[in-house]
Amino acid sequence: MPGPLDGLFVLDLSRILAGPTCTQLLGDLGAEVIKIEAPGKGDDTRGWGPPYVMGEDGQPTDLSAYYMCANRNKKSVTVDLASAEGQETIRKLAARADVVIENFKPGGLAKYGLDHATLCAAHPGLVYCSISGFGQTGPNRDKPGYDLMAQGYGGIMSLTGEADRPPMKVGVGIADVMCGMYATVGILAALRHRDRTGEGQHIDLALVDTQMAWLINQGTNYLTSGNVPSRIGNAHVNIVPYDVFATSDGHVIVAVGNDAQFARFCDFLGQPGWADDPDFATNTARLNNRARLEPMIADAMRQHAMDAVIAGLEARKVPVGPVNDVAQALGSDQAQARGMTVSMPVPGSADGAVTLLGNPLNFSATPVTYRRPPPSVGADTDEVLSSLDP
Repeated sequence: MPGPLDGLFVLDLSRILAGPTCTQLLGDLGAEVIKIEAPGKGDDTRGWGPPYVMGEDGQPTDLSAYYMCANRNKKSVTVDLASAEGQETIRKLAARADVVIENFKPGGLAKYGLDHATLCAAHPGLVYCSISGFGQTGPNRDKPGYDLMAQGYGGIMSLTGEADRPPMKVGVGIADVMCGMYATVGILAALRHRDRTGEGQHIDLALVDTQMAWLINQGTNYLTSGNVPSRIGNAHVNIVPYDVFATSDGHVIVAVGNDAQFARFCDFLGQPGWADDPDFATNTARLNNRARLEPMIADAMRQHAMDAVIAGLEARKVPVGPVNDVAQALGSDQAQARGMTVSMPVPGSADGAVTLLGNPLNFSATPVTYRRPPPSVGADTDEVLSSLDP
């Protein structure tokens, strides 16, 4: 069954994670994605391993796990952008494209005549998305941008980790991933405009800008109060109790969202009086008295086993859950029921297939499809280039 973006042609000049996250999502939704890679090594992430998919000969292939996380449903075409022939190839592909996405340094494609100004002038209906560290304007325009640097510059690292420990990055490249999500939304909005008016446009997107945008309540807390937020570990800046607590045999998450839930939580702990105490009865009071209340909760929680806490709070409809490792999360019955891992055949690999993370979108009429496994570098060069006009 065709996906919602069936018939859309995407020319992907991006590499590493933000752009490829976007184009994989567009591909999952049915778009045809042509991924341009440098001859030889291809996308930088092909070398970011181990782990790698192993070939039938027992040797690692060019499919690193990192590369595979963002590059299914694409065709790989190798093109030397520094050559006149390569530049002409890209121009021919751009003439077919609905969308071009790139993450070169600002101005980096202008010397090849492949920048947004040139291609959009030649193809007025083209949606051209540029991703960079700091954007196409501003004093930091020419600085390189990587996920870790964006997390540091954009503020999220200052909020992540324990209060008495150094700043900490998020455990995955979340600035890249979220930038890719914003890119997807922007491209779809620009296509909607194009379909109504025939007018394409340039989308200028920065890792740092998007990271600042998803500071969410912490950023708005600062803008409202003038108080600079700081690290508080797993606790919530606006809700108490909302944290990870040690039990007698493990850890659980408790996320009390309102005062009625707090009363039921106190009932489980055998401390109903806490819910009636004016210092703790409301969320505002609990925030003001966090330093007293949280140690009391921690002491009480350590008296119970993890499974008993989860069962007891679930029975009382208090939000509670485990702290799973990756194997537990992806192996859970919930993950399996929701299709959050998928197997795709890879001819020539030792196992004959690879297992990837699933797409979380569930459409009632135009489902996500998994049509093409992550390609080896240049696997589709002959097929794609032979279809171009001479």
